[in-house]
Amino acid sequence: MTGEGSVGKPIPPEDTVRKVTGTALYTYDWDLPGTLHAKLVTSTVPHARVVSINLDRAKAVPGVVAVLTGKDMPFRVGMYAGDRDLLAVEKVRWAGHPVALVVAEGPEAAERASELVDVEYESLPAVFDPVRAMGADAPIIHERMEEYKHASVFYPVPGTNMANRFRLVHGDVEKGFEQSDEIIEDEFRISHVSHGYLETQNVVAQAFRDGTFEIWTSAQSPFIVRQIVSEALKVPYNRVTIRVPFVGGGFGGKAGLQWEALVALASKAVGYRPVKLVLSRKENFASSASREGVVANVKAGFTRDGKCVAYKVRFVLDAGAYADYTVNVSRAMGYSAEGVYEVPNVHCESLAVYTNKIPTTAMRGFGYAESNWVLEQVFERAAKKLGMDSAKIRRVNLLRPGESHTATGEKVREDVGDPRKVLQTVLEAIDWEGKAEPASQPWKVRARGFALCVKGPSQPPNASSSAIVKFNEDSTIDLVLGTGNFGQGTTTAISQIVADQFGVPVERVRVDPTRDTGKSAYTWQTVGSRGLFTDGVAAMRACDDAKDQILDLASQVMRLPKSELEVADDAVKAKGRPWLTIPLRDLVFGYVYPNGNTVGGPVIGRGHFTSSLNTFLDPQTGQGVPTIFHTFGGTAVDIELDLVTGAIEVLKAVQVFDVGKAINPLLLKMQLDGGFIMGMSIALFEKIKFDEQGWVTNPNFTSYYIARMKDVPKDFEARYVETPQFDGPMGARGIGEMSMISVASAISNAVFRTVGVKLNNLPMNPEEVWRAISEQKPELLAKAMESFGRIEAAVKARQ
Repeated sequence: MTGEGSVGKPIPPEDTVRKVTGTALYTYDWDLPGTLHAKLVTSTVPHARVVSINLDRAKAVPGVVAVLTGKDMPFRVGMYAGDRDLLAVEKVRWAGHPVALVVAEGPEAAERASELVDVEYESLPAVFDPVRAMGADAPIIHERMEEYKHASVFYPVPGTNMANRFRLVHGDVEKGFEQSDEIIEDEFRISHVSHGYLETQNVVAQAFRDGTFEIWTSAQSPFIVRQIVSEALKVPYNRVTIRVPFVGGGFGGKAGLQWEALVALASKAVGYRPVKLVLSRKENFASSASREGVVANVKAGFTRDGKCVAYKVRFVLDAGAYADYTVNVSRAMGYSAEGVYEVPNVHCESLAVYTNKIPTTAMRGFGYAESNWVLEQVFERAAKKLGMDSAKIRRVNLLRPGESHTATGEKVREDVGDPRKVLQTVLEAIDWEGKAEPASQPWKVRARGFALCVKGPSQPPNASSSAIVKFNEDSTIDLVLGTGNFGQGTTTAISQIVADQFGVPVERVRVDPTRDTGKSAYTWQTVGSRGLFTDGVAAMRACDDAKDQILDLASQVMRLPKSELEVADDAVKAKGRPWLTIPLRDLVFGYVYPNGNTVGGPVIGRGHFTSSLNTFLDPQTGQGVPTIFHTFGGTAVDIELDLVTGAIEVLKAVQVFDVGKAINPLLLKMQLDGGFIMGMSIALFEKIKFDEQGWVTNPNFTSYYIARMKDVPKDFEARYVETPQFDGPMGARGIGEMSMISVASAISNAVFRTVGVKLNNLPMNPEEVWRAISEQKPELLAKAMESFGRIEAAVKARQ
């Protein structure tokens, strides 16, 4: 193409206008004629056998059409572990487990009837701690685990509560400890957190008498949903159509199956009428999945020169009652254990363990944020113990592109990125060598810290994507993609790439906002920050296919060799003779000669992406190539710590990532800023709380605190490094998840580096921080209280 092009320009997301004007349509807006409304009936106990369910009072409510129970659908579904029932069969496994579904003419009748379903339970012993759940005396939550349909890369342990056991073995970790001069050993705990998406889970489904099903859902990955629903309903894939309109946030919480199969079966049971299920916020907290909790035990060995020579860690994931997606999180957490560093001896065990809590699933970061929280604090503590600067110890250990091997045995490619440049850019942006600003009060402390991170998509080797480039009569382009668009802006970036391939403004490329498994191009899932890379490559190949067709036709019409022609500026031009040109609109539907003879026809380009180098990981050692790219990054913060209250305020945030190529700097900055805020919110505030029976006690955004505007740093600085990856779309790599991974680590490192207080539990809320200060540095707290008391006394004296 000629001209400036769209790539590299800060173009706003194409869905902005519809969203800000309220004209975007979500699943909730879908009301089909004759729609019935559904309501869940959930368990009130954490672990019990279902003795009986009496539906008489519920069915007597005017407007109730049907009440379904697990007996109406006695099978299990899932993507990886196949451990989930649609409604409880035989027993319940957490307080909030759906046991029945009421379907009624209106939501009020469904709500009223749901309160009248009488369930008799026979209580069973429950277990809420994942470490205790691994004990020999722990109650077994899934007694028939060996009957479940597990993907071959996961390793459950029947007869226990271990849904998956992943092992990573690289070198000889015990020998590494013998060579170490300093040992760091500790335990870390991470709380369950909510995805916090604005649109709760909701589904509209209709079964038809011809054996087909149409489902509208707020989901991230329609093709995976279709796969799971089709297998659950035992129908061919083409009998199920999944439609995903605008989605009000996902963050991994809508990646797998939600309620689609349940509502589709309900539609069939009520005489093929459409059925709609909309979860309340409370139901979304108590009955749908969250991010897992984690207990991590780590031991690391360092030599005097700062080299990490041994790293041993065990992650125990609190997977809750169902772990269908969390088994893959445990795998990713395990194989990413050593992060951005080359460590010669690594031993990691990562266990997904069932408990009688809410189920868990994928969340932005997908295990990397949790492993990074442990790893980066270990390195910070080692630096202090060795009397070494935080930056120096990282330089000593950073992976070297083209030379180093990861702990899975993968040799790091030359164009993987530049972790050293990332580190240097982080340090410059936070003014690492500069003098710290004074705190605003005598009892407060200013502190700076940073952390590094890396991530790639956690996907199977055969995960593929496709794209279609379809021209209209006026040469505008319909770009047909399967990847979802719910805030990350991927489709805008890919549209920019496609526009540049034909030399047209990005406004002439359109992506339909609805994903439809019957019409959209296939993509495995919209997860793992893979969309720009995988679907972007597929789109570029589709453009090549379309251009090949166009140039073949133009060569015939212009009587010039194809090699002497190019597509540019919405036309085909002769190279070096730009006056010889044919507009694309005269070619993309076939060329018409003056006498009416026509050659060619509608141009439709197609392309696909499938990784050629990914491998399965060895079941005993975790060796192999688990991902298609690695995005290196880092976060730095300038914080103020209130020693009296334990409150942490982030004053400045720095984000630096090697993105390969910045396709859209505006979207990139939005991801870096938004990812920091999400990471900061999880680091400082967010925690799902449970009572002694496993009930979620803060199931709303009043008591489950998410960062507000008052908590957001006043100073954001987003920078990026560009080390193009030759097989990426124009050299680009994904960034969506990465921007939150190292945020918590940077904050905790700032605290430890400045006041020497270890923060081993997330979130780092005021209570947690204050307790850590009082236990580890009581003299620091006493001095701060003294300063606060003097100021308070002076203020009272003036009054």
